Amino acid sequence: MKIGLQIPDFTAPGGPARLGADLATVARTADDAGFDYLAVMDHFFQIGMIGPPDREMLEAYTTLGYLAGHTSRARLLTLVTGVIYRHPGILVKMVTTLDVLSGGRGGLGIGAAWNDEESRGLGIPFPPLAERFERLEETLQICLRMWRGDESPYHGRHYQLERPLNSPQPLTRPHPPILIGGGGERKTLRLVAEYAQACNLFPGPDLAHKLDVLRGHCEAVGRDYDEIEKTCYFLYDVGSKGEKAQEVVDQLGALAEMGFGAAIGAVAGVWDVTPLEIIGSKVIPAVASL
Repeated sequence: MKIGLQIPDFTAPGGPARLGADLATVARTADDAGFDYLAVMDHFFQIGMIGPPDREMLEAYTTLGYLAGHTSRARLLTLVTGVIYRHPGILVKMVTTLDVLSGGRGGLGIGAAWNDEESRGLGIPFPPLAERFERLEETLQICLRMWRGDESPYHGRHYQLERPLNSPQPLTRPHPPILIGGGGERKTLRLVAEYAQACNLFPGPDLAHKLDVLRGHCEAVGRDYDEIEKTCYFLYDVGSKGEKAQEVVDQLGALAEMGFGAAIGAVAGVWDVTPLEIIGSKVIPAVASL
């Protein structure tokens, strides 16, 4: 079982003046503790389940580039990029840049986008859901085309690229892994089966069913279900002194039995960094063989 930290809240105790230093400390601590993934949300306004829109929110790829300079092992990605936020050709360049400058640790987390409030607020076109999924599939096709060095023109319904040149190519071969977030059974999980190396699902009573649906899509397109990494969003709370560590280990064990290979999510008390150290000493070794 792989462990991943997502940082969803940038309202740090030291305020914006200390945010860079505090964020670097969190990232280094997680990296040293053995976390496999280091992720940030791709939002421009804070989301409602965490706080009001005007709480501090950093742009995702600038932040990941900063974190790359303060870490050496964890894979870096968004959980997840809204497809409408960046033109696909530019998105490929951004993830490639992250991969090259981090020494081959970049990844692409992507989804159909949902936060119309921040889109309206910043003037980002927010098409209907069906069109967002069309754009998502075209973006996935463009990513794979550019990462395999195919410079032939791409003419889709929504995107036209006359020369999809990508130089340098990423260090991760054949390309940075693609993780698609969301559990939509008809479209999202089909796209996982066709294009992605990983999925990310939210916890709930239907998790096993979602994996069965993914398996069915894989069978339909001739994809090996086992080669897709199943990741689940997870809230880590080991307690201030590690008193809940075994509870977390048990929860991760249940996910592993279900077929999940990674759990990525927020850590309670992360700015204190002690919980990260506890996870590194008490959780990661206990779930490493799951």
